[in-house]
Amino acid sequence: MSIGEVVSILRQGVLQVIIMASPLLLSALVVGLVVAILQATTSIQEQTLTFVPKMFVILAVLAFLGGWMFGSLREYTINLFQMIPDMAR
Repeated sequence: MSIGEVVSILRQGVLQVIIMASPLLLSALVVGLVVAILQATTSIQEQTLTFVPKMFVILAVLAFLGGWMFGSLREYTINLFQMIPDMAR
């Protein structure tokens, strides 16, 4: 196994993590921004106010995209296991 193949495997792993985490992070970012704007306009300075909406949105995104995320991770893992015989050569 060459250094290029190792770098390729690592690159695919990092890309897989970014692809799977981005919907959750972006939805939490949008909800946090909306709540922050509402807090600024109403002068409510409660720090814990953003927690509950973010939690519900993240759970909703997981419920909506969980199957796709699991399928994507399954395909990546199957590809890794299929590469094991080639790595032993």
